[in-house]
Amino acid sequence: MRSLGQGVVAHDKPADGRSAGDPITVGGVGRDRSRRLVTGIATAALSRGTGVVVPLVLIPVTLAYLGADRYGLWMAVTALTAMAAFTDLGLGNGLMTKLAPCYASGDTGRARGYISSAYVVLAAISLATCCLLWLLSGVIGWSSILNVSGTATPSDARNIALVCLTAFVLNIPLSLVVRVQYAYQQVGRSNIWQAVGSLSALPLTLGAVHAGLPPVAVIAATVLGPVLVNVVNTGWMYLRHMPEIGPRIASVDPRIARELMRLGGLFFLLTILWSAATQADVLIVAHALGLESVTTYAVPVRLFNLLGFLVTLVNLPLWSANGDALAQGHLGWVRQTTRRMTLFSTLTALLPAIVLVLVGDRLLGTWFGVPPGADHWLLVGLAVWGVTLAATSPRAMVQNAAGVVRPQLLGVGLYLVLSLVGKWYGAKWYGIAAVPYVSIVTYLLTVIPCTVYGYRQALAVSGPAGSRGEATPVRQTTGPGVG
Repeated sequence: MRSLGQGVVAHDKPADGRSAGDPITVGGVGRDRSRRLVTGIATAALSRGTGVVVPLVLIPVTLAYLGADRYGLWMAVTALTAMAAFTDLGLGNGLMTKLAPCYASGDTGRARGYISSAYVVLAAISLATCCLLWLLSGVIGWSSILNVSGTATPSDARNIALVCLTAFVLNIPLSLVVRVQYAYQQVGRSNIWQAVGSLSALPLTLGAVHAGLPPVAVIAATVLGPVLVNVVNTGWMYLRHMPEIGPRIASVDPRIARELMRLGGLFFLLTILWSAATQADVLIVAHALGLESVTTYAVPVRLFNLLGFLVTLVNLPLWSANGDALAQGHLGWVRQTTRRMTLFSTLTALLPAIVLVLVGDRLLGTWFGVPPGADHWLLVGLAVWGVTLAATSPRAMVQNAAGVVRPQLLGVGLYLVLSLVGKWYGAKWYGIAAVPYVSIVTYLLTVIPCTVYGYRQALAVSGPAGSRGEATPVRQTTGPGVG
């Protein structure tokens, strides 16, 4: 393995006159990438934190203005949008993976083809879905679906559902700009834009309440803020900051669209399998032990979901950083960063996991209003489960960046089948505390071997240019593409 930054094109000289092969220049590529990674993680904390805090701040205002029934109706519709989170068919993930080599080589023409094709496909899906939603809104039984009762009316159910679902569907193509910015190493900027989107809900909602607007208008003000900010971000990105990769109808390529759909389909299937494997736990507990055990299990799970939030926050910026490094053949940087991020990701989950195990019982009582007496072994199992996911996530990010999805599909598919059976019998024989332990053992036997294999395959796929010492085009470390 040659040193980090190998393969810099000889004629690609830095602005200060050093040769491209200068050790400082070579090392600088990796250092710049690492700096952007750290910035991405820090700003992700800001963005995700804002996304959590703003809704909490708005709860007393919106709850008092809407009333308990309308507020509950709004939350039920929000749950519907969460269930439709796969509507982009994995195209966003596929686009981020495909753009990394374009960024590394400076191929703006191919990048524009990918971006244009992705926007056309998702815009068509979004518009068709919106049209169907509005055309069928009069015949859909919103009252039955959402179990409308109390002061909320069937008209409220229809209007709130239309507003929330329309905003969600329109945001599907608009949120592609986030994937493009991630792929072009502008993670920090992208996260700041997302934080602004979350914050925009504050003045819009408070203004609507102050103006005494109808309840549906207050809800619209809350959900449309991020959509409007994505519109502004999209315009700024493609009209001012990087017009050379902006989507154009003339750049749409059916072949590229099919290529994106194939890769996006794999990501889509992976997401479906993983969601089914993890979301089935509550149903298993309900059928194996009865509904009275669901709360005992589901509430601690909600508390420990904090670990998953932290794991995503820390590891998502790795996707685009690895894509850039793999495209340039910088396997040394990928290996070193993966080792470091595995340790960092594990510690990020381990420390709060220990705290939650020690004080989780009291937190469940004061925060969620659950009577004390939570099964301590259940808390330990959920903690170990969260730490296990944190330890494997960095290697999964390398595979995602390389577009190596099939090993993950195999591992998660096996995990889904075996864990469902194991959790059922585990819950029947040993109670709810057995569920996370079955998850851990099954994960170790299925997903982890496939993750290790897929990680090595991702490095092998990207390795020949680097290992042969061939020159690979590298984008400059300054300019409009640097985030």
